[in-house]
Amino acid sequence: MLQKLNFKPGFNKQATESGAESQWVDGDFVRFRYGLPEKIGGWSQLTGSNRTLPGAARSQHTFLSLAGEKYAAIGTSQGLFLYYNQQFYDITPLDTAITGATFDATSGSATVTVNKTAHGLEDGRYVKFSSVTVPTGSGYATTDFTDNTFEITNVTVNAFDITMPSNSAATTSGTGSAQIDPYVIVGPTFQTANFGWGTSYWGDSTWGTARTTTSVVLDPGLWSLDNFGQILTATIINGKTFTWDAGAVGARDTRATVMANAPTKTRLTQVSDRDRHVFHFGTETTIGDPTTQDPMFIRFSDQENFNTYQPTATNTAGTFRLDKGNVIVGAVSGKDYTLVLTDSSAYVIQYVGPPFTFSVRQVGTNCGLIGQNALSYSNGVVFWMSGEGGFFMYDGTVKMLPCLVEDFVFTNTGNNLGVNYSSSQLVYCEHNTLYNEINWFYPKAGSTQIDRLVTYNYGEDCWTTSSLARSSYADQGVFNLPYATDYGSTTTPNFPIQGITNKYGASTYYAQETGTDQINSSGTTSIDAFILSGDFEITNNNNIADFTGDGEYIMSVKRFIPDFKILTGNSKITLYLNDYPSETAVSSSLGPFTISTTTDKIDTRARARFVSIQIANDAVGETWRYGTLRLDARPDGRR
Repeated sequence: MLQKLNFKPGFNKQATESGAESQWVDGDFVRFRYGLPEKIGGWSQLTGSNRTLPGAARSQHTFLSLAGEKYAAIGTSQGLFLYYNQQFYDITPLDTAITGATFDATSGSATVTVNKTAHGLEDGRYVKFSSVTVPTGSGYATTDFTDNTFEITNVTVNAFDITMPSNSAATTSGTGSAQIDPYVIVGPTFQTANFGWGTSYWGDSTWGTARTTTSVVLDPGLWSLDNFGQILTATIINGKTFTWDAGAVGARDTRATVMANAPTKTRLTQVSDRDRHVFHFGTETTIGDPTTQDPMFIRFSDQENFNTYQPTATNTAGTFRLDKGNVIVGAVSGKDYTLVLTDSSAYVIQYVGPPFTFSVRQVGTNCGLIGQNALSYSNGVVFWMSGEGGFFMYDGTVKMLPCLVEDFVFTNTGNNLGVNYSSSQLVYCEHNTLYNEINWFYPKAGSTQIDRLVTYNYGEDCWTTSSLARSSYADQGVFNLPYATDYGSTTTPNFPIQGITNKYGASTYYAQETGTDQINSSGTTSIDAFILSGDFEITNNNNIADFTGDGEYIMSVKRFIPDFKILTGNSKITLYLNDYPSETAVSSSLGPFTISTTTDKIDTRARARFVSIQIANDAVGETWRYGTLRLDARPDGRR
């Protein structure tokens, strides 16, 4: 007789497969809606020329100018970029200028050597040139230097090479002149505890020799991005804060510049929207002296004036220091407060007006944040991942979220794909309003880049996991869809930088939740999704004497009836069989079964004590939402 099997929404990875009866235990690229599992939406590459950005995108922020222009600011390990109207714009700040350079050029070669004694630049650094006199006889125009950005190679103490847009017309040595304008250093592409990856040469008295061991953990190159009205604020972790004005004349052709009178070494910044202050977290106790940086010290600007930070009797600038924890890790603006998370505790900062300006109170302990971007505010609630294990929320009270995938995310035993704590600063959290989801993208153990996702659906109150990898993510709002970045560590970016290599990899920018497939410069490829149930066993629906069920009997599955709420293209259903929990489940002999919209039933010839079901797709254009399962199962003796 037919048995109807219903499954609870979400994954249960805390139980065994045989213990998770009537539940789902695994899957990829799936979510739950109305209690039913479905394949997630596809994604399509943005920018008309399919540009990719240099480095790993670690931060993203969308905002509007007063003229209604829609911007996404993207901070990568190599620079700061804007997305506007299907194009990328480079607004990376420039570092201290280096004057007095000359050039060597070789006839018929595009390689030009730049000479400058003790220039102090690293291999792979990006530079621009100004005040240029071209090398003698080279045939180059001044704009060949001034209108381009170059990646430098073959670095020595007193020289480096650049690749020009064309070959030199003559050979010349030590001629011409220029000012070198380096891009500001953001930081390493990876987070590491060894060797100073991505930093300049250091460690020995011998130039170019790195240490072989170190106990120092280097933060990856991170930005904290926000907007003060139409002015973008951008802070490099443990560095300076910059601004870019979307309303300035020719704004997209200008670069971000240093925020005047602000601290020069800050972990992160946040704009307090309601009262219009700018917070600097983990900053200097003496403005302009980076040696005074205190990772628990907070400084805030005067109201409506982010260029004033020295407190006086006539302004609202001020300071205070948190006392629970070792370092401020992250902060986010809530409805009428700013939630600040250290590595161990939670604080709420609220505007109260003169004379104290802000109240600061501790609201949680043993709930520290795992990484700077591992938190998100949504619908009156802040959600975050803790470095001490578990997920938390704040809705006026700090609460730990019950989680049926907790071991899978936080441990690395057995088949668990837990987080790599040595790369915890890479964890990125964002809300997906379209589906009531909070997404945490994280690097699993053994990986130095994001390659896993754990999702809490607060509408369905359930959890899922996935291999979707996004290094940054912005919810829909300014744009109609969520926008996210995918990082490839060996990909060469095609953003127009002369002589660019794959030294730092590249980030591809996608619109999420569009269509059914992945669409990028390589073409259209299928998103292969699946979901797998826990084991189920025959029940006593047939009123057979002495039949108790609960795995007592081997069952014979003659047929099943598929039930899809949504099915575009085909889907594949597999029945996995085993007789004991310790055995490896195998597919039924006739499976997997291809299901179309015209399929009414499937004959199976399956026999086992335990049966689980997998729904999947593996072709372009396919999507589905699964309903219920009806099996024609009956007892077939003991074993």
